[in-house]
Amino acid sequence: MSLSLILGVGVILSVVFHFIGVYADAKKTVWIVIALLWAGAISIATSEIKPKGYDYIKSIEGKYPDTDKLIKKAMPEVSIYELLEIKKSAFEHKKKGD
Repeated sequence: MSLSLILGVGVILSVVFHFIGVYADAKKTVWIVIALLWAGAISIATSEIKPKGYDYIKSIEGKYPDTDKLIKKAMPEVSIYELLEIKKSAFEHKKKGD
C-alpha cells in the first residue's frame, strides 16, 4: 500500500467526518477528533519497531540490492512505515524470483 493511497483515504475520511459534523452541528468536536486521529496515526507510523522486526531485517539483509538500500537508509532506528516499505520491497523481489 503506497503512502499516497493511505493519505488519500485519510483525506476522504476527514472530509466525510467534516460533513457529518456539519449535519450534526458539531463541527468543532468533529475537527478535534479528526486532528487527534491524524496525530495518533502519524505517531504510530513513525514509532520505532520492536526487536522482532530487527530480526526480520537481519534475515533478509543481503538478499536483494534494492531492499538493502532501504535497510541502509532506515538504520539505525527503523520506523513502522520504513519496515513496511522494506517488507514490500522484499516481497516484490521474492515474487519475481530474484
